[in-house]
Amino acid sequence: MELVFATNNQHKLQEIQALLDSKITLLSLKDIRCEDDIPETGETLEANARQKSEYVYKKFDVNCFADDTGLEIEALNGEPGVYSARYAGTDNDAEANMAKVLQCLDGVANRKARFRTVISLIIDGKEFQFVGVVQGTILKNKQGNEGFGYDPIFRPEGYEQSFAEMDIQLKNEISHRGRAIKKLIDFLREQYA
Repeated sequence: MELVFATNNQHKLQEIQALLDSKITLLSLKDIRCEDDIPETGETLEANARQKSEYVYKKFDVNCFADDTGLEIEALNGEPGVYSARYAGTDNDAEANMAKVLQCLDGVANRKARFRTVISLIIDGKEFQFVGVVQGTILKNKQGNEGFGYDPIFRPEGYEQSFAEMDIQLKNEISHRGRAIKKLIDFLREQYA
């Protein structure tokens, strides 16, 4: 089965490809020659994921899935949430986003946070959504050089390392995206094996 993952983010593509069954061929937006700036104007992760998958399905007539992920910090009333990629501005600047989070939490004792990923899968015009969550803590300083986004300042519950200090296999096993993808893969195996 061929599935298009509606992303241009090579890190996400590599993470998910490593998890997929060999019966599923993952294609990127580049593979289907989609160079469009796909809209993400939803007010929730669910709405953004759906908007992206519907756009690709309708324009390119391919089965596809899209995701949206947010870092939700308890002391910041769930921010940055749906605005995680552009928390510090429209440039999707990971360093600036992390700096803003650390600044907002300066002196704040409650550093509980969670990553939440929502995947919208459209197959033959029907949409299915899968959610993955990982609880954790925002660190006071960046730790590690791997991963992307907020990984250097997020330590998952039960671990001493940040996501940016973990090897990709461990991160995939426990991450929000890994958990959502596992639900997606289980669904595909049950329905389309």
